[in-house]
Amino acid sequence: MELLRAIQSRRSIRKFKSDPVPDIYIKELLEAARLAPSGSNLQPARYVVIKSEKERAKLKECTPLPFVVNAPVVIACCIDKGVMGNTVERYKELMEAKAFVDTPLADGTVIEAYAKRRGSLDQAAIKAYLTLNASIAIEHIALRAVDLGLGSCWIMMFDSEKTRRLLELDDRYDVVALLPVGYPDQSPAARPRVPMEELVIKEI
Repeated sequence: MELLRAIQSRRSIRKFKSDPVPDIYIKELLEAARLAPSGSNLQPARYVVIKSEKERAKLKECTPLPFVVNAPVVIACCIDKGVMGNTVERYKELMEAKAFVDTPLADGTVIEAYAKRRGSLDQAAIKAYLTLNASIAIEHIALRAVDLGLGSCWIMMFDSEKTRRLLELDDRYDVVALLPVGYPDQSPAARPRVPMEELVIKEI
């Protein structure tokens, strides 16, 4: 499937068939996420893949949306706050990969200054930054799902802390989204979108 067609076809799916999602497809989804870009290549996104009916049923305690647990797979999308300690290592990897060749970043001076500034961020700012980066990876999953004939739905209506405890994750992780995945049992119409002239504030 062409990328544009996948983007145009993607819908939030809230009704799923009971057919299981093949493990090879789950790996394809996670591989799409793994390839997503992230600021400073920190790669903060982590996942808990919930396939068993028993474990999915437990999520009823965490979200008021019943269709979430009815999907054959739920991916709990998390951020690993511990990656902030890997900033220097990730920068070195980028330098070795020659990611900054022919740019003002090549000598590392600007990057060092930015790294120091990032080190002064408070916990709320760090969480927001890592969540923004993880969101790119999550959308990669959503689009790859369409490409594989699957559907998904970003879920933000859930208790993050309760979900973290339920999944027995330590404090370095925050659950930022739930992503039910399965074969669609509905064909929703395209949602309304604002016109382009409203989308673009200005061209200068």
